[in-house]
Amino acid sequence: MTAFETGPGRLFIGGQWREAADGARTEVVDPSRGRVITTVAEAGPADVDAAVRAAREAFDGGHWSGLSGRERGRILHRVAELIRENANELAELESLDVGKPITLCHAVDVTNAANDYEHYAALAFSLDGSTRDTPLNALAYTRREPLGVVAAITPFNFPLILAGSKLAPALAAGNTVVHKPADETPLSALHMAGLLQRAGVPDGVVNVVTGAGPVAGEALLRHTGVDKIAFTGSTAVGRHAASVAGENLTPVTMELGGNAAHLVFEDADLEKAVAAVIKGFVFNSGQFCMGGPRLLVARPVHNTLLGILADAVPGVPVGDPRLPGTVVGPMAGERHLRKVEEYVDLARKEGARIVCGGERLDLDGGYYYKPTVLADLAADSRVVQEEIFGPVLTVQPFDTEDEAVALANSTPYGLAAGVQTGNLARAHRVAARLQAGIVWINDWAMLDPNVPFGGVKASGFGREYGPEGLAAYTRTKSVVVSLD
Repeated sequence: MTAFETGPGRLFIGGQWREAADGARTEVVDPSRGRVITTVAEAGPADVDAAVRAAREAFDGGHWSGLSGRERGRILHRVAELIRENANELAELESLDVGKPITLCHAVDVTNAANDYEHYAALAFSLDGSTRDTPLNALAYTRREPLGVVAAITPFNFPLILAGSKLAPALAAGNTVVHKPADETPLSALHMAGLLQRAGVPDGVVNVVTGAGPVAGEALLRHTGVDKIAFTGSTAVGRHAASVAGENLTPVTMELGGNAAHLVFEDADLEKAVAAVIKGFVFNSGQFCMGGPRLLVARPVHNTLLGILADAVPGVPVGDPRLPGTVVGPMAGERHLRKVEEYVDLARKEGARIVCGGERLDLDGGYYYKPTVLADLAADSRVVQEEIFGPVLTVQPFDTEDEAVALANSTPYGLAAGVQTGNLARAHRVAARLQAGIVWINDWAMLDPNVPFGGVKASGFGREYGPEGLAAYTRTKSVVVSLD
């Protein structure tokens, strides 16, 4: 059964598939060929209102929040099982929709989505409060309760994973959800709606509205029936979303842009460091908010490492994401490709040396860009300071540990960072000084549902994954019982 058979690209509201109120539809494009593959319903304000009302009715009716955590956990375990049973289809949908290499879709996207639901299913079993000592003649205890209706707004680059990182903890805590996936990549969200229903999630608990951010997304952000906003996307849109949430005093979790620094010290294992560096900036065609597009290298090994990259990066397999040997697929859309081109052109104007790449790859009409390494840019260059969100790496030397940390912390972002060193004391010392929500030592993108991540500065606030991610979808109520 395919996503098109379960939903035919329609909205999923109150457990039913339906067309948009005005009948509007929008095209979905295969980025590897630049061709339309299907259309999906384009939700408007009336559809968003219907979805929020369905979620509110389900929440107030106790169809989900009224279940015990153990019962919710059993259903979420079934969701994880269904993801694994439908792994081939989900991987194909994600590859077709986003342009991800099919091998990575299996190994990363589908695997992590299943792990998300499995992890929070387990946490749902032990969702509890605590008793509190007090000098009052009373018994004092806390309860952790769901917030209500959650608006989950997810981006184009990791549709399946980032939906799971929001829906799984929100559902584990007993909330209901209205999910608005990116207008460019809605297919896995629609398919997951069907799987959640098959797993036993009651009607109205999960609703999916596809459509444009400025219309459907804006209506969802502004809806007074929403009790929590969980947003992943660009910093610019995140600022707007947080501002709108502030008007309604709606709690938010914001996972925004990133421009992570990857520090390589002279005592690092260069072979392992190069592998981590390449993974850090080409993974998902560089469309990874926790990618490592800024490489900072100790001066004694700077030229050596740059030479290794010049030889190794052109050999990274770029091409059709359906082929099992492909490592780098296309950008997710033409506008993303144009943005990368504009930044590389700017780098040339700023005096950059193109070590390798620096141009499109003409292949099947798709949106491909060659992995690119840039050297000789100043630390205050726009290309260094701003988020490119493509397979582009800037390389800068440093002389001291203090300089390395200062350069790493010099951008407005603070989502992730990496350190390559053979000195354990230095690893911990530098990690403590880096302004980032997660720091990886001697590798990149080591992610697990039990390890929280999130940003500081312009990279947002709040945490996803781990017990912290579950806590973000609950509120604490204190109960004090007089013992007089």
